[in-house]
Amino acid sequence: MSDGKTPFELMMAQAQEMAKAFNPALESFNPKGFEKLWPTMPKDAMEMWFGKGVSKEGLDAKTRLLLTLAGLTMQGAQADTALRMTVRHLLEAGATKDEIAETIAQMSMFAGIPAMTRAMELAREVMEDSEDDAK
Repeated sequence: MSDGKTPFELMMAQAQEMAKAFNPALESFNPKGFEKLWPTMPKDAMEMWFGKGVSKEGLDAKTRLLLTLAGLTMQGAQADTALRMTVRHLLEAGATKDEIAETIAQMSMFAGIPAMTRAMELAREVMEDSEDDAK
């Protein structure tokens, strides 16, 4: 390893070269495109499956999704797609941008600043995309 790369970096470079050999279009592949294929669930459907449809006295869909966001942040905000989709569904479920940001910020006390920062970056991407879509 005279080039100073870690074994993981070498493995990733090899995988990228292999992908380009299979299909040159994969060189510019962006997995975020898959997220756009997954529809945002309507708020009523979220309530039916994940909200008070399960338990009349239980948590509503927005609260459940805020808890999901907190959990994803606690894991180090490593699941980019899951975190972005949770934010997208939160907006649909009626959460405000401040509620989303506050949930992520609260996790800094438990998950650390790097996890909070990463989660906030991912959430901001989704919130900015939703503003662009609204225009």
